[in-house]
Amino acid sequence: MLIGLTYDLRSDYLAEGYSLEDTAEFDREETIAGIENALHALGFDTDRIGSARALVHRIERGDHWDLVFNICEGMNGIAREAQVPAILDLYGIPYVFSSPLTLAMTLHKGMAKHVVRDAGVPTSDFCVFESPRDLENLHFDAPYFVKPAAEGTGKGCSGKSIVRSRGELEAVCAELLNRFHEPVLIEPYLSGREFTVGITGSGAEARVVGTMEIILGAKAEKGVYSFANKDDYEDRVTYEYRPPHSSPLVEQVEEVALSAWRALDCCDGGRVDIRCDEKGAPQFLEVNPLAGLRPEHSDLCILAGMAGLTYGELIGRIMDAAISRLTAEGRLTLHPVQMAAAI
Repeated sequence: MLIGLTYDLRSDYLAEGYSLEDTAEFDREETIAGIENALHALGFDTDRIGSARALVHRIERGDHWDLVFNICEGMNGIAREAQVPAILDLYGIPYVFSSPLTLAMTLHKGMAKHVVRDAGVPTSDFCVFESPRDLENLHFDAPYFVKPAAEGTGKGCSGKSIVRSRGELEAVCAELLNRFHEPVLIEPYLSGREFTVGITGSGAEARVVGTMEIILGAKAEKGVYSFANKDDYEDRVTYEYRPPHSSPLVEQVEEVALSAWRALDCCDGGRVDIRCDEKGAPQFLEVNPLAGLRPEHSDLCILAGMAGLTYGELIGRIMDAAISRLTAEGRLTLHPVQMAAAI
């Protein structure tokens, strides 16, 4: 079974002149090699495709794959994560991870919160800022937490994201708007404990891999799991594994995470971020349906290791979930030899 690999390699974009911040979400060579090696160990053949543009070129050339393992983040547009799965859908090529609809919706954190709130999943109030006029719709008090609406890896999040008064809010939002050229999300600042929950599977078959609490150390930017804290996590952050059912709070966190995952129709594998309010009640923050897969560095890989899974076993669970889902949907037909390799 031939698995194509779509990804955005950070070094390629840096060579084109993009900045370190522009490329913060893109993958390193070690991530692509790690996924490829894990797939080989599972019995799959692989073919490195690369970016969305490379995918278009390869399809036009007549190349074909049984399945595509897609981790492309995309460069342009607020729905950029949806570009590769949309292309694959156009040509009827099955792929691992979520649909264009889900990836477009979840990248815009305000849209995701609309959906999970309507589904009855606990999430804090929010306001999407695109101009000062939008502050007329702000009906909750300071302190606020402000971040770009469509970025990952903590981009745009720093100590400045915590805004202590209404008077400071417009200037902070305007700065982020001008810097990232996308809407800004305003939420109440949640002062409680923070968790990230790893999930594999889709719909009713989705299961928690593990839950990890994020504890900021003495060297960390205070009060926020920021870009700088994520990038230098060895010196700034402590990760503590919380086994399933180890406390009522962990059970609540995992219930919120699974409910949000299902409401947003996320597929195969990823992460949901949860933070507690001042009363200790877990609130949905955001979901990452294209979670980082850098071995021994990305949050999903770290928490999977804490849960007793090797990197190869994590990739295996994701592949099992994808093949099962796509086969049930009639989008993937496996021959007996391929079935044996996929088990």
